[in-house]
Amino acid sequence: MDLRWDVVAWGAVALLLFAAEALAPGAFMLWMGFAAVAVFLGVLFVPGIPLLAQVAAFVVLSFVSIQVYRTWIRGRGRERQSDRPTLNQRALQHVGRVVPLDRAIVSGRGRVKIGDAFWDVAGPDLAAGAAVKVVGVDGMTLRVEPEH
Repeated sequence: MDLRWDVVAWGAVALLLFAAEALAPGAFMLWMGFAAVAVFLGVLFVPGIPLLAQVAAFVVLSFVSIQVYRTWIRGRGRERQSDRPTLNQRALQHVGRVVPLDRAIVSGRGRVKIGDAFWDVAGPDLAAGAAVKVVGVDGMTLRVEPEH
């Protein structure tokens, strides 16, 4: 049995892509590795495929496999809902809280202290110490209303 360079080359490309995926995981090179395996199998069982056709098949199969991954496999992971949706959104964690004003709201701006952090607030003018309810967030500024 003769050792054909194209079979060996596509096998090596597939192994290198799988190894690269193992070293730098991200699922991108994994799918290109699958495309290389498909071309490897093609040249193994159908000898005489021109090099240009092999490369074209690899490019097309890589593109298709990556699109399949992005559309169906990775896309499904985004449908999962977190049990803590505001975990990395500190300001949103305060919506609904009632806190006293640390600094009076004058011309629509004031400040509250929540825990060990001070937050800028926006709302109607109120005296320091008045209880306010956080009703929304605008960037890092909490929108507040007087607590009734």
